[in-house]
Formats: sequence, structure tokens, C-alpha cells
Amino acid sequence: MMRRRRRPDEPFLCQERGEVSLHFGMSALQSRMRSAEPNRLVLDYTRAMMAFVLLQPQPEHVVMIGLGGGSLAKYCHAHLPGSRFTAVEINPEVIAMRGAFAVPPDDQRFAVVQADGALWIREHEQSCDVLLLDGFDSAGLPESLSSQAFYDACARALRPGGVLVSNLWAPEFRRDEAIRRMRAAFDSGVAAMSAEQGENTIAFARRAAGWPSRERLFQRARELEEQHALDLQAAARRLAMALAGAPVDTDSC
Repeated sequence: MMRRRRRPDEPFLCQERGEVSLHFGMSALQSRMRSAEPNRLVLDYTRAMMAFVLLQPQPEHVVMIGLGGGSLAKYCHAHLPGSRFTAVEINPEVIAMRGAFAVPPDDQRFAVVQADGALWIREHEQSCDVLLLDGFDSAGLPESLSSQAFYDACARALRPGGVLVSNLWAPEFRRDEAIRRMRAAFDSGVAAMSAEQGENTIAFARRAAGWPSRERLFQRARELEEQHALDLQAAARRLAMALAGAPVDTDSC
């Protein structure tokens, strides 16, 4: 019997050595989970994105564009019990795999919504305190999730003091273009840092708020270390380097 050829944009699972991973084509790893530790953040870029807790430690509502294998969704659900979480995913085939990745069921504080992320953001102004951007397709970072109009809408979707966190896995020219557009959308400017292994750039921006001082970042890392399964001291160091020279708001955080 001839095996059906997959579509280039068709997501599929790989299971080996106690791990489950989500792919769009063998070269495009979207997510990875250790079956024995489903809430652990295996990929370095997901740990870097969680540095937002140094800026917004107790968000009321976290929104993520792009579910993937749900690594960030599961981590926030487990470690931010006072927060509501909404994941917006356009691909129903990805959502159908949520059971394989132990993504929790929808309830009053957790929801997975099938929708176009760019459209959803435009329709939900001042709706969240943290906005995580991790939406990709088989070709990489879509223009619809990296245009100037999209980042302008992201700024409007955040409440004052809110934090945008974007995973920029893209060629250098696309990454730099996205950062320029973020800077145009956010008065705070953009802090961009590499994930631990350097393959992903994580960009942070804030709405109607300044940046904490280096001392405040490290103080917050110490305050949160028991709550989070993360090396927040290392995250504070990388974020402080990214913020070097940025205006400091002494009342921030």
C-alpha cells in the first residue's frame, strides 16, 4: 500500500526516546515535550519567552498567538494559577493534537480558540496583560503576523503596562524588519535578546510603561525563583543586557 504524501503545511507528530515533537516538514520543529514531564519547557526559546514574568509577574490575562504543542500554555497554566490563558490557533489540525501534548482541557481560566490570530488581535483591544507571539507556518514567520498593521494592533490589544513577547525565528533581514516595526508600534522601544542556544531572537515591548532597572530585574528574579522552574537569574542577566541604555522607569514593576 502506497503511503499518502503529506502536504507541505500538514503538521505531524514524531515520538522517540520519551519525547513527542510537532513538525511542519522534518526541518521545521515546532514543539517538543518530554512525556514524563509534560509541563517542562524543553526548548530554550520557550524559557527565554517566560522572562516576561520579570516585567509582569502576575498577569490577569495571557494571550498566545500560535498553540503549537502548547509548551508555553501548559507552563503558564501550571505556574501562573492566578492568570487566565487564551491560545489562538488558526490550524484545526494543530488543535486536534492537543491531547498528544497533554494540553489541559478548556475551563474558566484556560481556552484554546480556533481563529486567525491577526484578526483576533484586531478585535480585542485592551484585552490582555501579556501577549505571546509564537505563530508560524511551514514557510516560517507569516507576513500577517509580522506586518506594521499587526504590531500596531498588538499594542492596542495590551492594557497599560502590558508586555509583548515575540519569538523571531526568521532570517536576519526578516527579524530586523519585524523589530523595526515593533519599535514603530511601541513607545517603550524593543528589547531583543537571544535564547540560550542563539537560534531564536526573543523581542520584548511594553505598552504605556517604562523598563525596570537592572537591580529591580534581579530582585524580581529572586522573588520568583520558588514559583518558577526557570533560571530567572540568567534571564535577568540577558534581559538587562538587552535593555542597556534604555530609559528606566523607577516606578515600573
